[in-house]
Amino acid sequence: MNLMQLTAAECGRMIQNREISAVELTKAALEAVCAREKTVNSFITVDEIYAVKRAEEIQKLIDNGTLTHPLAGVPMAVKDNICTKGMLTTCGSKMLSDFIPSYTATAAAHLEKAGAILLGKTNMDEFAMGSTTETSYYGAVKNPWKKDCVPGGSSGGSCAAVAAEECLYALGSDTGGSIRQPSSFCGVTGIKPTYGTVSRYGLVAYASSMDQIGPIAKDVTDCAVILETISSYDPMDSTSIKRRDTDFTSALLDDAAGMKIGIPRDYLEEGLDGEVRKAILQAADVLKEKGAVVEEFDLGLTKYAVPAYYIIACAEASSNLARFDGVKYGYRAKSYEGLHDMYRKSRSEGFGEEVKRRILLGSFVLSAGYYDAYYLKALRTRTLLKQEFDRAFARYDVILGPAAPYAAPPAGSSLGDPIQMYLGDIYTISANLVGIPGICLPCGMTEAGLPIGLQLLGDCRKEKNIIRMAYAFEQTRAYRRSPLAVSGTADHK
Repeated sequence: MNLMQLTAAECGRMIQNREISAVELTKAALEAVCAREKTVNSFITVDEIYAVKRAEEIQKLIDNGTLTHPLAGVPMAVKDNICTKGMLTTCGSKMLSDFIPSYTATAAAHLEKAGAILLGKTNMDEFAMGSTTETSYYGAVKNPWKKDCVPGGSSGGSCAAVAAEECLYALGSDTGGSIRQPSSFCGVTGIKPTYGTVSRYGLVAYASSMDQIGPIAKDVTDCAVILETISSYDPMDSTSIKRRDTDFTSALLDDAAGMKIGIPRDYLEEGLDGEVRKAILQAADVLKEKGAVVEEFDLGLTKYAVPAYYIIACAEASSNLARFDGVKYGYRAKSYEGLHDMYRKSRSEGFGEEVKRRILLGSFVLSAGYYDAYYLKALRTRTLLKQEFDRAFARYDVILGPAAPYAAPPAGSSLGDPIQMYLGDIYTISANLVGIPGICLPCGMTEAGLPIGLQLLGDCRKEKNIIRMAYAFEQTRAYRRSPLAVSGTADHK
């Protein structure tokens, strides 16, 4: 039996039933990493010694009945912008290439308490700024389905690691679709929860009003279990919310009866690839057959979401990244003359091109002469967009659409045209602007053999609606969990 072809929940049950051990499963994961990393490049850091030692400790706690969590003993990975005590956390950057945190992020700590086995930290776009995971200081990540295509971003390393069966699940972060879009490109499942549901404490900030940590796994069940584990109120995070409805696994129901689903007409218009449109509409028909009512409707202001998002996100990024100046921590230039020259050279040498571009844009829209013209208008647009979604959710339980306008594009095709790359986020960024939850799961394949992702959006604190619809859809299809089922190797062409 190839253990890495199983889901996290399946492996967890087998460990609890003493059919396999946490050590056996962890060694299988490490062997997979060793075999595929030269092709995929989904990890920045892998700590084999720590992982095996941790698995041995966890197995003892399972054997004596102390640990009974469904994820106990299951190996996983964490995106490299989520702090882990004693383990390198680089944000995919030269700036933090030697940063080792003195504490663990709250979300990762919850998994640690549950008995998860951390294999290492996954590759990502530098400081989570990118949609292809090609801006990493540690090299681009390859899509396991087709190595000359991108895996999406910025959580492309986490999604590629799950798709290539190097780990059973992973944590990612989502600021404008950075979990959902790469989940679509890599054929895995990912959830961006309601803003504030998962603590941001220990997540290196990009855009603080939109960043959220979420799970990436092989199916909806795994994502629900993981999200249930990492959700909590955290006094260390001022944006954390108190909830009593985080029993997300209770929504794993194969039933869509009585649910109302809306499809924005704007999402199906020009710019959407024909194969993606066909797969999305077929998914809607499946849910209709399962008892849901499906209607098309007009969702206003969609075209303004992209500029509003990038103005706000870059403005917050320019503020958040001001701390990386080579003084307390981060890269410091080797030669400089005086304090200001040290700042200038350290930031010029420590940041990549995409990060510099967004810092410059953010500084521009926050400047005295342009603050009202750009930043305040973007904030007003954000409020109007929230009102549009409120009106939509007064009529519908779930909004259905694509996660990306196309399947994974060829490597290198997006970096030369940043505007086109930004427009590729058009279906995902609204959820971050208004703070609502979203899930992406596979719903088809292109003729070229690349996955297509279905996105379901719910109202604030209504993750159970999207989990229920995603689970109901998932039960109707036979799907390939990874490219290895097709090619036998992650080097599939």
